[in-house]
Amino acid sequence: RIKQFQYDEKGLAPMTFWPADEVGNTEESKKEILSLFDDDAPFATPKPERLIKRVLEIATNKDDLALDSFLGSGTTAAVAHKMGRRWIGVEMGNHAVTHCLPRLKKVIEGEQGGISKDVGWKGGGGFRFIQLGDTLFDAFGRLNPKVKFTDLAAFVWWRETKAPAIGGSINPTSSFLGFHEGRGLYLLYNGILGDKRPKGGNVLTPAVLASLPKHDGLRVVYAEATTYSPSSLAHMNISFKQIPYDLGSMQFLAEGALEYAAGLLPEAPSSQEEGGHV
Repeated sequence: RIKQFQYDEKGLAPMTFWPADEVGNTEESKKEILSLFDDDAPFATPKPERLIKRVLEIATNKDDLALDSFLGSGTTAAVAHKMGRRWIGVEMGNHAVTHCLPRLKKVIEGEQGGISKDVGWKGGGGFRFIQLGDTLFDAFGRLNPKVKFTDLAAFVWWRETKAPAIGGSINPTSSFLGFHEGRGLYLLYNGILGDKRPKGGNVLTPAVLASLPKHDGLRVVYAEATTYSPSSLAHMNISFKQIPYDLGSMQFLAEGALEYAAGLLPEAPSSQEEGGHV
């Protein structure tokens, strides 16, 4: 049996009782919010910044990534930013616009409420405000008919390159997505070739192939179907990927969506320095 002595311990285990004089209370949190917003009752259930600071001190280190799936008034993001943590905040309600966005702008400007004086916060950093669009796939792996060409093209680009498509790099009027490691990547979807019928322009036929931008190396073509045989495709140095099946299994799609989102973090420019995402 192993004996553990107190002098062998490094630090102290967190206490399970957190008194209000250490982590704040509801009255304190409402005063913090009122100091940030002009209206009398900007948010009903805010948390004091000192409380979130205690949680992050226990659970994270500097530069760790903190995720708040119900961002509310933005307290977690504000505290994480002041403490030098990276952060992602998710909010489905209008709070993202009415509370989180203006609050985090004030944090960057150096507002001195909450824990600012305790941690020596002087402002700085940056964040990106991102609004999610329609989901690419439903629960059965079928493509959402509302998905735009550029959205699916960005996913196909990530699928093939494991790198995000930088803003503006996808041409919404061209089936050619670009080159990567000697391969030419193409997507035939949603009538990109001008035929708006349900199946028009989405099938790789001799006429469609002749209209595609030329590439001397391997051509990777995503489409709903093809009239070519596998041997003909191989002879023409074409790797055909059928939509939606070759976009990946359901497990791949679930994991891929997370990797795709994570891949966006270091690529898109922030307002000043790297900070967080709403």
